[in-house]
Order: sequence, then C-alpha cells, then structure tokens
Amino acid sequence: MTSDLRPGRARPALAAAVTVVLWASAFVFIRSAGADFSPGALALGRLFSGSVVLVTILLMAGHGPPPRSTWRGIVVSGLLWFAVYMVALNWAEQHLDAGTAALVINTGPVLIALLGGFFLGEGFPIRLMAGIAVSFTGAAVVGMSSSAGAATLLGVALCVIAAAAWAVAVLVQKPALVQGSALQVTTGGCVVGTIACLPFAGQLLEEAAAAPLSATLSLIYLGVFPTAIAFTTWAYALARMTAGQVGATTYAVPALVVVLAWIVLGEVPGPLALAGGVLCLGGVAITRWRPGRARRSSPEPTD
Repeated sequence: MTSDLRPGRARPALAAAVTVVLWASAFVFIRSAGADFSPGALALGRLFSGSVVLVTILLMAGHGPPPRSTWRGIVVSGLLWFAVYMVALNWAEQHLDAGTAALVINTGPVLIALLGGFFLGEGFPIRLMAGIAVSFTGAAVVGMSSSAGAATLLGVALCVIAAAAWAVAVLVQKPALVQGSALQVTTGGCVVGTIACLPFAGQLLEEAAAAPLSATLSLIYLGVFPTAIAFTTWAYALARMTAGQVGATTYAVPALVVVLAWIVLGEVPGPLALAGGVLCLGGVAITRWRPGRARRSSPEPTD
C-alpha cells in the first residue's frame, strides 16, 4: 500500500491540508471572539472581513465576475454555508460544550459522502467509507473526552442544521467549480453570505465598539484565514477531488484542535482525547491511500 500523492494529486491534498489547519485554528479564535460578539454579529464580521480580502485578491488577479452558469451554486452555497452554517454554529456553541458540538458537526462529512454518492455519481468506495467510519469514531471519542454533559436540544438541533447546510452547500458548490475558479466561487459565496447577514449589522457595530482589541483581532483573523484563505483552498481541492474525499479530510480537524488548544490555551489533552485524535488522523490516512496496483492503473488527474 502506497500513499496516493503523485504530482497531480499533491496540490489538491496540500490545499485540503491548509484548509484543515486553518479551520482547526478557528475553534480557538471563535472561543476568544465569541465572548464579546453574538452569533450573528460574529458571522457578519467574519464574512465581511473575508469578503474584503477575497474581492481585493480577485481584482488584483484580474479575474472577472464568475460565469452566469455558476451563480446558482454560488448563491445557494453562500446562503447555506457562509450564512446559515456560521450563524447556527456560533449559536449552538452557546448551548453546547465544545466536545458535543464537534461531535454533532462531524456528521457533516458523512452527509457529504452520502450526498456525493447519490447525486454526484461518486459512488461509495469501500476505502472511503471505512476511513469515514474510523474518523467518525475518533471524533466521537474526542467529543466524549471534552464533553461536560451540557448538551441541550436547541444546541444539538442547531449543530444538525449547520452540518446539513454544509453538506448541501458542497453538493451545489462542486458543479459550480467546473465553470468557475475556486477564487471566483469562494468570493461570490462569501459576498452572498455577507449580504444575508446584514440584518446583524447593528449588533456588530454596537458590540465592536465595546469589544476589547483581542476579540476584534480574533474576528478579523477568522475572516482572513479560516474564511478567505481556507474556503478558497477548500474549493480548489473540491474541484479536483471527490466531495467524499475532501470532506473526509476535515476529520483531521478534531485532532488538530486538541493540539492547538494544548499549545495556545494550555489545555492539556487527556489520554482519551489523544486516542481519538489518532483515530481521526488514521481514518483520513485510510481515505488517502491506495493499493499499489490501483494507483498505477488510475488515470492522472489534471489541474
């Protein structure tokens, strides 16, 4: 068994890795900013910061607006993923401990793999399904290790809504990436999400005036790195991998969150969290490895 990281596959894999690392860092910064910003205001501030960066890059790169054929996917993914997902997750974390929230949100990659198999013709490869099963088990272990038993029905429902919005958004985003670039599709989605969250503008202005500098900087970081950069690298990977494969890579997030919380917040992980993290990474590795014969016979992807 050999790692499937030929040159044509290395760049999408690297893009997915960048996404995973930045999304993992978001949990730390959401905790910092969430104490001073309400869910809607935090989502709007993050999306507005990301939109400013993305539109600037788009103009500097000389890209035009996305093709008309991509607008449907951009609008739907922008509303569901950039708006509904972010507000629902921010709100859910006010009612759930981090471990339970992470566990429920991690149903997202499972839904992505199932929807991709049914509606995008990606099928249900045994190795992918096995990797998802191992990683989901790891995510459950990480969730149990950090759960304080503070789950509420509203918090769980909001996490389920966020996970479902994420999965459906990926389903409509992937076809849009056939006609538009990752930068165009991501910029469009982020702008749509920002517009959808404008009703929270009053809250954002009021809370930003009272928030400490550290919370405001955390909000800006969330917009620039886990949003502008990470969503673009996600789109780049999604255009070149199956939805199930790129979704499965996000199972590395819980393991990285454990490490980042240890380094940044001084939260020493227990044996259960470490074991769950290893399972998460092991499941991702399973989805990215192929037998040598299949690797040699599969066609070279194009960028």
